[in-house]
Amino acid sequence: MSARPPAPYDGELSDDELRERLVGGEIPVAVYGLGKMGLPLAGVYAETAGDVTGVDVDPAVVETVAEGRSHVVGEPGLDELVADQVARGRLEATTDGAVAAADARIHAIIVPTLVTEDDEPDLTTVESVLEDVAAGLAPGDLVIAESTLPPGSCRDVLYPHLRQESGLERGAFGLAFCPERTSSGRALRDIRGAYPKVVGGVDAASTRAAELIYDEITSNEVHAVSDATTAEAVKVFEGVYRDVNIALANELGRLADELGISVREAIDTANGIPVCQLHEPGPGVGGHCIPYYPHFLLSRFEEPMPVMRTARELNDAMPSVVVDRLADELAATGTDLAEASVAVLGITYRPGVEETRASPAIGVIEALREAGADVAGVDPLVDPAEYGARPVALEDLPDESFDGAVVVTPHEEFEAIPWRELEPMVVVDGRDAVDLSGTGHRQYTFAGSRGGSPPVGGEGDGASDASEPPEPRRTDGGRDV
Repeated sequence: MSARPPAPYDGELSDDELRERLVGGEIPVAVYGLGKMGLPLAGVYAETAGDVTGVDVDPAVVETVAEGRSHVVGEPGLDELVADQVARGRLEATTDGAVAAADARIHAIIVPTLVTEDDEPDLTTVESVLEDVAAGLAPGDLVIAESTLPPGSCRDVLYPHLRQESGLERGAFGLAFCPERTSSGRALRDIRGAYPKVVGGVDAASTRAAELIYDEITSNEVHAVSDATTAEAVKVFEGVYRDVNIALANELGRLADELGISVREAIDTANGIPVCQLHEPGPGVGGHCIPYYPHFLLSRFEEPMPVMRTARELNDAMPSVVVDRLADELAATGTDLAEASVAVLGITYRPGVEETRASPAIGVIEALREAGADVAGVDPLVDPAEYGARPVALEDLPDESFDGAVVVTPHEEFEAIPWRELEPMVVVDGRDAVDLSGTGHRQYTFAGSRGGSPPVGGEGDGASDASEPPEPRRTDGGRDV
């Protein structure tokens, strides 16, 4: 019977020995979750450690990876990395998490943490992985959680759960939280060192082991914090900051109509000094991160946190705000939204990313349907029919007739839309992504354009006439505000 591989946690190896054994392929790694962030992480672990097993519950994903192919779309370099590491025998995949856990000494968990319909954090997927990890957990193993978690989860949930299910005593194995700081479309670059890597363990030995491991994976610095809860808070705070900042940008963007200016131009100019870093206004906040992380705090602590709560409500309302703007612009042309046909351009939450979780487009479609509009959808990556919109192919747009369109997600493919060939319509651009000057369409750009044009363009021109600026919207019984 062969000797068990070296333990990363218990301190028997010196720092230099741990590094040498890791990069020498002597310390097996299991990565649980081969999704948009998990597969890139497994690939980078493989190129560093040389002995990695990726685990996923989806047999199709496992089969694809085992064949040396990536199922993740739009991730530069990932196809080549997976193919290379599998061909060299440094990366394999399985659906049997317990078997992978029995062979591994480092266990990296990177599965989604979502929220329930009541906005409560849902750790079901993470806890399911813990069952597999615990089944193979041995003294000296290190568990690393990269899944975003509510602060306190490693200390109060993961560590007790692993102890109970494995039967190991406190101090027999390590647990560290090392949050992923990655974005779709640049995951490999981010993992390899675009940002400092944050690590924090449930004890000093866990922090030390995680720090040494990630120092080999990243070219950037490794920032060790006081404990796992602090590391968890770092990740959640980053997401909350962005949500609150976007909410502020959206609130300011809504002022553009009454001010008669481009708020985007004002924001870009204000950001010229370091003390101001306003984010980009738009039709809402989507993805598997920012819309969820505030609830990791709002639902678990007694502090009222009105800023976070208000920001979430404001960002959630943005799809309806955009639809209201469309209704106003249609009314200006004599068309009722309830009788209008509308195309929603972009269903995914980000350009070029095959992900629709919490996408603003879903809220836009729902608001349009509730208003009685006939809704079509255009997206090069997903089927709009799955989200309640009649699918229309990009090349078929000239054959369609719409009263309005809403630009939600500006995919690169949309640059090929032949706007001059389309029948005149009202176009609400939520991202300042299209130039419709000279096309005959009536354009409304939420928050105005970066070039300085206020939201409402001239009818039949697509942009405001610089010599005759549009009248600001009037409120309070006709009094200019």
